[in-house]
Amino acid sequence: MADDEKYMQMALKEAKKAMSEGEVPIGAVVVCAGRVIASAHNLTETLHDVTAHAEMQAITMAADYLGGKYLADCTLYVTVEPCVMCAGALGWSQISRVVYGSKDEKRGFQRFAPNALHPKTTVTSGVLENECTTLMTDFFKKKR
Repeated sequence: MADDEKYMQMALKEAKKAMSEGEVPIGAVVVCAGRVIASAHNLTETLHDVTAHAEMQAITMAADYLGGKYLADCTLYVTVEPCVMCAGALGWSQISRVVYGSKDEKRGFQRFAPNALHPKTTVTSGVLENECTTLMTDFFKKKR
């Protein structure tokens, strides 16, 4: 659990970068063999690309780092529950584990596509949930 919190803190730093750039504050980190191999945040506004979610950016970086499309021995840490699109990409990547902080009741994969991940992928939710939720809540309060 201590490692989960350590890596989620890194994802929160990425989320804060996103917020400072006017992006929805979601951050992601991919860890393999105890080493961070990718860190990213939402870039949908910057790139004018609805697919430029933190998870998608992190998957691409991690695959590039490893030199292959599969992330079978990796863990993704992300501040908010992945959407269906990201869960599908994570499923195709065969990632071993997904750890997220805050649930996404409106668009999270658990609601719409709970079987989108690879069958061997394990999921841990609620890591630093309060911090992750507060970041999102504060961002949207300022937007409205």
